[in-house]
Amino acid sequence: MNLILFGPPGAGKGTQAKILETEWALPQLSTGDMLRAAIAAGTELGLRCKSIMDRGDLVPDEIVVGIISERLDRPDCAKGAVFDGFPRTVPQAEALDKMLLGRGSRIDAVIELKVDDEAMVGRMENRVKENPGSARADDNPETLKKRLVVYHANTAPLLAFYEGHGKLKSVDGMAPILQVSAEIRAMLSALVSAVSS
Repeated sequence: MNLILFGPPGAGKGTQAKILETEWALPQLSTGDMLRAAIAAGTELGLRCKSIMDRGDLVPDEIVVGIISERLDRPDCAKGAVFDGFPRTVPQAEALDKMLLGRGSRIDAVIELKVDDEAMVGRMENRVKENPGSARADDNPETLKKRLVVYHANTAPLLAFYEGHGKLKSVDGMAPILQVSAEIRAMLSALVSAVSS
């Protein structure tokens, strides 16, 4: 099963992806984590991406698509994956469909975590206050506001793209974590039942 989680920065995609990873044995493919790992390792790719990400801009499609393609070749992705932070543009979505088709697979569901932007800024500020040592360089209100603008500009066409393919489902991302995961679990159980019947 291949799933995509959508939601702005701080919406809880990473938290829900970890739950899905545990409950459904689907690896979480977080492009943000992959890029931050490349930056931490000081690789050429990491250094290129650091200045882009620090500005709050999106890393170019060809870099992100290449990283995802390599990751999908690993054995733990044989039964599917949870895509967190990818795709971010319609060309990336089309590239992902092509990648999966070449592996005899497809996207089964796209889950949007609907949240309030102002609440996201508040959540981020609290996260920085509670864990000051673990804050990322891009964890600041101005960068987050820019990332929210970029997210909405790029994601609106993507949501329409997946809605047109009958894949889009939405949950209230402002609800408590366990309630959000219960809603996602119910959606996926219904999807599995529909496929097996």
